[in-house]
Amino acid sequence: MASTGPDLSTAVWRKSSYSNGSGGDCVEVRDDLAGLVPVRDSKVPQGPALLVPIAAWAPFVQWAGSVEWVPA
Repeated sequence: MASTGPDLSTAVWRKSSYSNGSGGDCVEVRDDLAGLVPVRDSKVPQGPALLVPIAAWAPFVQWAGSVEWVPA
């Protein structure tokens, strides 16, 4: 199935300020696409990215900060 999303192969990602420095919880975002904020797991750089509409970004970050994360 062909991709219909933006080409992220040359994206410049930045690590979330909430990611820890020991290799875990590494969330990266790209913030230079109009209308979208791609989010990925930096430990799997060739893996999928979640494409969050810009209007949903602030509510998403607020929600993510309120969730009690439990290790798998």
